[in-house]
Amino acid sequence: MSTQSALMFTLMALCGGVGAVCRFLVDSTVNKRNRLNFPLGTIVVNMSACLLLGLLTGWVSSWNATDAQLIKFILGTGLLGGYSTFSTASVEGYRLIQHQHYLRALTHTGGMLVISLGAGILGVWLGSL
Repeated sequence: MSTQSALMFTLMALCGGVGAVCRFLVDSTVNKRNRLNFPLGTIVVNMSACLLLGLLTGWVSSWNATDAQLIKFILGTGLLGGYSTFSTASVEGYRLIQHQHYLRALTHTGGMLVISLGAGILGVWLGSL
């Protein structure tokens, strides 16, 4: 592995750690204020991650391919990959089903997918302006 590749992977890993810390802070802050008995923190995290990844993608779309790829790798895969948490959202949906909260499970899982997709599309559009 070249020195440049090692540096890229190191930066991506460090950004992933920062993203995970940010996810914890946002999720716990939202859930402390959440009075709905509903896993809202994960929805906020995933929606904002999709919006930010969309913004990043739209922003670098006019860059040269090498620079755009590098930024998307470090910030998109690293920072935002560490920040987003669709696996936790899936487990939360399953737990709602386990407790027979079927409507909440459908609202949580389906709503998060629709909101996140919309946020990503909005982000790409805004980032490319």
